[in-house]
Amino acid sequence: MAEKDDSVEIYDLRGLNCPLPVLKTKRKLRAMPPHALLRVETSDPLAAIDIPHFCAENGHTLIAIEALDRGHHFLIRKAG
Repeated sequence: MAEKDDSVEIYDLRGLNCPLPVLKTKRKLRAMPPHALLRVETSDPLAAIDIPHFCAENGHTLIAIEALDRGHHFLIRKAG
């Protein structure tokens, strides 16, 4: 059985406003293999609503949300 690769790709979307963080996250995940990990960095306050909703609607696992002074970090595992 192949071992799962748990390396995390970081996607810096700071400085972009709604709806770009979700649209770019969607495009990035589409190009990644199943079960890949993606850490999305945003500064748009609406991403705290949009990214979790996007993950729930598309079957991706939102592993963690980290609120920062100037944004959020989201750790997402792509659906299989």
